[in-house]
Amino acid sequence: MRGLKLAEVGVGDVDAHLRPTSDRVREAIFNLLTNGSSGNRVTEARVLDLFAGTGALGLEALSRGAAHATFVDDGIAAHALLRENIHLTKVGAQCRVVRRDATNLGLCEGEPYDLVFLDPPYSRGLGEQALNSALQSKWLSIEANVVWEEASPQPPPPGFILTDQRRYGDTWITLLTVRA
Repeated sequence: MRGLKLAEVGVGDVDAHLRPTSDRVREAIFNLLTNGSSGNRVTEARVLDLFAGTGALGLEALSRGAAHATFVDDGIAAHALLRENIHLTKVGAQCRVVRRDATNLGLCEGEPYDLVFLDPPYSRGLGEQALNSALQSKWLSIEANVVWEEASPQPPPPGFILTDQRRYGDTWITLLTVRA
């Protein structure tokens, strides 16, 4: 889907806290995931995009060969943008959109996910809560990879191993793996 422009966030709902990942950071993330020492972690992956917002990360994964993406966000504005972007990218058959609080996922009803994008509102402690919920509720496969975007470096929560951490301007990317 190279070059396809996704729906604009616009002014929208100020309370939605929509902050799409910059193109530079998104490219860096996918370089790490596809060219890292662990090989390509995107091709054929089942992707879970928590605090999905516009869905840009999950949609990028699909465009790079992921098998499926589930987008989780509880915002009205985010859901409208997600649906529009899924329509624009024509990947609806590979997607599922769930309107739910990412910090309280409930039991996973299908196969677990092996690649997780986590982009919570910055500096509110929601990332660790979401990871704990996903792990406890069986949403994550053994050795699932997590890409966590935050305003500061994040330590790995219990059950996760830190594999890499990098800063891109005001954004910190923390890569984790579920402890086997």
